[in-house]
Amino acid sequence: MLKYRPIYNGDLAPGNPAARRFSQTTVNTMAQTKRELNQKQIDTFHRQGYVVIDDLLAPADLQPVIDEISREITQRASALVADGLLPETFEALGFERQLIAIDAHVKTFVPGISNAGLTGPAIFDLIGHPAVLDIAELFCGPELIASSVYRLRPKLPNDARGEVPWHQDSGYLDPYCDGALILTFWIPLIDATIERGCLYVLPEAHHGPVLHHQPNVEGNYLEIPDNCLPDRQPVAVPVRKGSVLMFTNRLPHVSFQNTSDVVRWSMDLRYQSAELPTNATIANRETVAAHTDVQVPLACYPPAADFLVRSSARPGEVLPDPERFHQMRKAHRARFDAASTTVKSTGRAINPFSLQRWP
Repeated sequence: MLKYRPIYNGDLAPGNPAARRFSQTTVNTMAQTKRELNQKQIDTFHRQGYVVIDDLLAPADLQPVIDEISREITQRASALVADGLLPETFEALGFERQLIAIDAHVKTFVPGISNAGLTGPAIFDLIGHPAVLDIAELFCGPELIASSVYRLRPKLPNDARGEVPWHQDSGYLDPYCDGALILTFWIPLIDATIERGCLYVLPEAHHGPVLHHQPNVEGNYLEIPDNCLPDRQPVAVPVRKGSVLMFTNRLPHVSFQNTSDVVRWSMDLRYQSAELPTNATIANRETVAAHTDVQVPLACYPPAADFLVRSSARPGEVLPDPERFHQMRKAHRARFDAASTTVKSTGRAINPFSLQRWP
């Protein structure tokens, strides 16, 4: 018998027999051994589908990530200068403005920096930050999976490319995982104000189903059509640098244009229980799938590699270093593409795997 069960979202009973409700009592018992969240924060998360955790990360935790991103931008910009495509690197403008100047000359530069294109040591360390994992463990249990579906998001001023339409993260995932809890930690690298394009959410809408999604007009994101959105008032969620917005995979959220004069940088990281479908390499793993006769996917999001980021049962299998992380992601994508006959990686923002669900 499994000691832990994955927490399932909201009040909806998922349509597959693997779904189990993880009791509030169990969460509270786990929370007593952790001091990162108080009971009010836990209750808010369950009721609203999100919670802001103030000052979870120190400046010293985020600065290596900022420095790593800045070095990569300057290195790529230097290559463009050498090729005569850019007049200078604009390094002197700093983290909040360098990308604006580069983008004015080379419109293809920003997409190469965005999403999961960078896999440096500082990003790997942030994914495995103890404070973040402590919070994730409260809800997902001690056998914790991190997804390589992390996203780095530079939102440039007055740039429609930075807008992300209304969606639920589950819209991109395998339907089997609709009822499961997959946590998103949205981490701003500068203060995310309303002016700079913070997230808006629909509180309590995670208690309902995964809503209909479709590709947006530009074809770069899935979106929930206006006529499918719940009749709720959107709430802006400004988040200070060092604080974190944590939400469930069924919470509808959106991000509008940045109307300031700086780049709004953020990252979003995702975690789940190892008992959920995962393509992480784990020895002797018993899953929810073992207790059902339902066809279970290889992972909640098969195109990306999962990995064990914390474990009390098998600590020796936790991914140890950023080089292994980089090689794992690269090898997994190659295997996935080679094994797929109808689902190929195209480099577009919407992976064809996610499009299969919304014909």
